[in-house]
Amino acid sequence: MDVKTLCLGVLHLGDATGYEIRKMFEQGLFSHCLEASFGSIYPALNRLAEDRLVVCRDERQNGRPDKKVYSLTAEGRAEFSQAILKDLAEDKYRSEFLFVSVFADLLPPNHMTELVDQQIATMKRLADEITSSSAETNTAGIRFVQGFGQVMHAAAIKYLEENRHLIEKDLTPEIPLETPADSPPLRTI
Repeated sequence: MDVKTLCLGVLHLGDATGYEIRKMFEQGLFSHCLEASFGSIYPALNRLAEDRLVVCRDERQNGRPDKKVYSLTAEGRAEFSQAILKDLAEDKYRSEFLFVSVFADLLPPNHMTELVDQQIATMKRLADEITSSSAETNTAGIRFVQGFGQVMHAAAIKYLEENRHLIEKDLTPEIPLETPADSPPLRTI
């Protein structure tokens, strides 16, 4: 899904600045769905404005520069409605924790234990964020997504707590610290 569609979706929920749109993907309702950076949001908003799918107004702020607030137009609402009817890409889950876990046998003792503890703490924090997040609009769809996120994080926490022994067991580095001169060199992949 492109960033223009993501912006239209946020604006469908209400007027917002580029900063507020970014926050929705960083800490808000969409933080567990997709990513959108400032570097992609502002060009997308400019394109949407050029295409007359959004309008922008300046709002004065005391002692600070004016802020640009974007609103969805009728054409923008229609465009968004059509965009969300398209076939969806397959979900992707990316995790540095899982990548490092593949190489758990190369880590110093107790390092994997610390990583698992950190991952559990992160999953609990994210589950709490979902629970405490509130949107101005509380639709059935928003409640469904929040419930889905809570269940996914709860399952991840349960798996980590119940199966951590599988990855923490006998984790002793097998990489020799010194290679004797007569041994063959280590192979690289």
